[in-house]
Amino acid sequence: MSTPNHELLPEPPPAPSPAVPRFGVTPARWTNPHRLLPRVRWAVQIAYLAFLALVGLEFARFVSQATSDGPLTVSRPPAVEAFLPIAALLGLKRFLLTRYWDEVHPAGLTILLAALATAFLARKAFCSWVCPVGTISRALEWIGRRTLWRRRWPAVPRWLDLPLSSLKYLLLGFFVWTVGQMPLEAIEGFLRSPFNTAADAKMLLFFRHPGTMSLFVIGALAALSLVVKHFWCRYLCPYGALLGVASLLSPLSVRRDPDACNDCRACTRACPAEIPVHTRLRVISTECTGCMSCVAACTTPDCLGVTRKGARALSPWLVPAVALSTLLGFWAIARATGFWETSLPAAAFRFAYRLMGIE
Repeated sequence: MSTPNHELLPEPPPAPSPAVPRFGVTPARWTNPHRLLPRVRWAVQIAYLAFLALVGLEFARFVSQATSDGPLTVSRPPAVEAFLPIAALLGLKRFLLTRYWDEVHPAGLTILLAALATAFLARKAFCSWVCPVGTISRALEWIGRRTLWRRRWPAVPRWLDLPLSSLKYLLLGFFVWTVGQMPLEAIEGFLRSPFNTAADAKMLLFFRHPGTMSLFVIGALAALSLVVKHFWCRYLCPYGALLGVASLLSPLSVRRDPDACNDCRACTRACPAEIPVHTRLRVISTECTGCMSCVAACTTPDCLGVTRKGARALSPWLVPAVALSTLLGFWAIARATGFWETSLPAAAFRFAYRLMGIE
């Protein structure tokens, strides 16, 4: 008895099952919609760094004219006061006690409050999207990844990471304790002193003519940043420590869906602070800078996102948008209400510069 021809044909192979992401394998059709976050962050950081460079050049011209006998035709850029955090901290205590804004360096106090506001609203996005030191640290990380650590950055052991991380909080505690112990009369005297008035020019001299020890310290920090991601930001920056404490009250945080996670650990490898994102349901940490690198590196759809106190996932673009709009809002309000420009005339700065021996 003959067999029909179709029974002699081999059975067709079974249809492939839908791809299930495991161990870093993702469906080919899925592309992370937030993959451009790091590039946009680079653009914002470089733009702000260029802005600060222009501010520095303008301020250098102002100091040059102020220390000469010629007329003062260049205005002093208020944004230079961003480099005076101690004066801003003293100005903040004075404001809380008297409700009077700092007349000498008003922009410094505005910038400090704006940075704290960004931490309350959008974690430490000021550190990762605006701060020039954070930009330099990221550039050093980029260099290290392409020269020394092409495969993977060496992880800092937890037994060493925890005590090193405490250093910046100890520095913050020292500054807060010192300012807290100062009576109002001493703060008033310091803020009105020629030393405080000339603090911006002294900072300029530091950048212009750093000493041997300063160059050694800067070189050591740069070398350490090629071995440890963001060494200064993670272990020594008291400003970042202050924002980290404030960020604990932020309603926004990165959340991870354990059911969607494929345990590829791309998020943890991308984190500049080496937070083990792949083990957290929500990233509630004073070390999280809101850079969104983990979300951009995620290999699984709907695994990482941003939540508002456990609510539904929000777009990660909201974090930098809130941070940048908050900074711009503080600047616009301060400028419109007279809390941005110093009330001191240019002649007062000239007198203070000469009195402090600045040439």
